[in-house]
Amino acid sequence: MTGRFDGVAFDLDGTLYPNYRLYIRLIPFMCREHRLLRALGKARNILRAQARAQTLATEEGFYTLQARLMGQILRQDPQVVQQRVETLIYRGWEPLFKEIALFPQVRETLIALRDRGIKLGLLSDFPPVVKLEHLRLTGLWDQVLCSEEVGQLKPDRTPFLALARQLDLPAARILYVGNSVAYDIIGAKNAGMKAALIAPPFACLPRLRRPGAHNGRADFVYGHYRQLYDYVVG
Repeated sequence: MTGRFDGVAFDLDGTLYPNYRLYIRLIPFMCREHRLLRALGKARNILRAQARAQTLATEEGFYTLQARLMGQILRQDPQVVQQRVETLIYRGWEPLFKEIALFPQVRETLIALRDRGIKLGLLSDFPPVVKLEHLRLTGLWDQVLCSEEVGQLKPDRTPFLALARQLDLPAARILYVGNSVAYDIIGAKNAGMKAALIAPPFACLPRLRRPGAHNGRADFVYGHYRQLYDYVVG
């Protein structure tokens, strides 16, 4: 064993880079495609609610089900909606990541953890592979997983457990790092993982970085990746 953890897994959006750096680039798109974005958000909220109620029809396939729900909301053909989401959002947003800067010391921290023999994983609710290429973070991960491909969105524990299996590690020996209490922290804890929360700079006061902060959900709250490294190997 290598200190506290044998594996560290990360969310992507808002965790490896500040969310605002993407949002400011999306302003023209959000103005133009606000109906599509609202429908996507509503559909995914429905899917999360169905997962909590254990009524999610997983046999239909995540993308088909998401498109069907969006089609009902927009009153459009689900196949047309699915193609628009794929073209405009999944593929359309990816080039923006060529211009997005990471949080300080992200790459250095990942390399340092890997050099200590700690397995690295990534779990995102949106397709991560091309984003990682544009962020110049390929080649650092033992496993990369998209929860949509598993069929359940965070905070359902299913994708977290799937990542643990792919890493070949017990969930209890994995620290999951994210920026959302509702999705990342709660999902990881429900799967039996420890969880670390990256907080925005204005929230990174000592009282918010202590273990047990944020309603006792996160095991560790940090504002800089050097702090995360020290916590993992300490």
